[in-house]
Amino acid sequence: MSKAIRFFKKNTVFCVAALAAFITAFFVPPDAEYLSYFDFRTLACLFLTLAVVSALGNVKFFTILARKLVLLSGNLRRLFLLLVVITFIGSMIIANDMALITFLPLGYFALSVTKNDKFMAYLFILQNISANLGGMLTPFGNPQNLYLYSFFEIPTAEFTAIMLPPFLLAIAMLAVFCFFVKPEKLSFHEDFPEKFHVKKTVLYMVLFAFSLLIVFRIIPFWLGLAVIPAVLFFVDKDALYEVDYSLLGTFFFFFIFSGNLARIDAVNEFFSFLLEKDALIVSTLSCQFISNVPSAILLSRFTSDYHSLLLGVNIGGTGTLIASLASLITFSEFRILYPEQTKKYLVMFTAINLIFLVVMTAAAKLFFLG
Repeated sequence: MSKAIRFFKKNTVFCVAALAAFITAFFVPPDAEYLSYFDFRTLACLFLTLAVVSALGNVKFFTILARKLVLLSGNLRRLFLLLVVITFIGSMIIANDMALITFLPLGYFALSVTKNDKFMAYLFILQNISANLGGMLTPFGNPQNLYLYSFFEIPTAEFTAIMLPPFLLAIAMLAVFCFFVKPEKLSFHEDFPEKFHVKKTVLYMVLFAFSLLIVFRIIPFWLGLAVIPAVLFFVDKDALYEVDYSLLGTFFFFFIFSGNLARIDAVNEFFSFLLEKDALIVSTLSCQFISNVPSAILLSRFTSDYHSLLLGVNIGGTGTLIASLASLITFSEFRILYPEQTKKYLVMFTAINLIFLVVMTAAAKLFFLG
């Protein structure tokens, strides 16, 4: 029983997705049409990207690079800016959850060795927001982006044009919040023993570039499924074991859930009506209750307005603690490190995230949907 409880706590969204798919199967019994629910290309791209990123993580590539940059910071404000920028850029390349798993420990290390633990909650929250919003510019930066980019077959140039304005606004807002930190002088006395594993790093970067060509539809995904796992099997089997299969499973079950709902006439009419009224607001609010990835999969079945939907499920990653899986990762890490500050963290997290949610939603409504 205790193992089941631990599994549920660790994979809450996966379990909810499985339950939702199971319940809807009573209303729409399994048949041949179920196969049409799945976007196999998205699942393949997600698996390949996660596998290569795991391999890069195993050779400490991102951690070593980020640590070298942190050593260049001379004061607390620049340290905040560097860590936020690193996380922001990292989420564009290795996805938001992996960016946090990689760079939150770096933030903890930097503040703890410089005796600035009192700013830890503020830094973690800004890193969390930067991870959620930094990934919005690229199709592979956030799982919901990868899905919508593939599902609607959005041209890459159009995708970038849609997401660039909120991306730039996010950068400006994060910079403002970093400037609230005083530029107190810092000194680092720690050395980092890790060194780049050059050969493996080069190989994994080649595989990462290969996976990006698949995401951008230049190389067929079946070729990637044949090549990348085969190479990693011989070079780094652990990378294949460490893939976030619960995320892939969440996609799998939400494909079934959303596909079944779309075949229930009353549900179809209800969601179609809401999204026709205001797809941006509906998708943003949906994220606050069922998270951004499930919202993207669910709502894509009921609207063709991918412009509003893209904005909504990316901006909607800010707000409540469950609006993004990445936010739960950050909260879990902070609660382990500072259990006595949980309430303080939640209050600060909610206040800052609501500011981002309101400002960015208003900007999207007034300017970005033009």
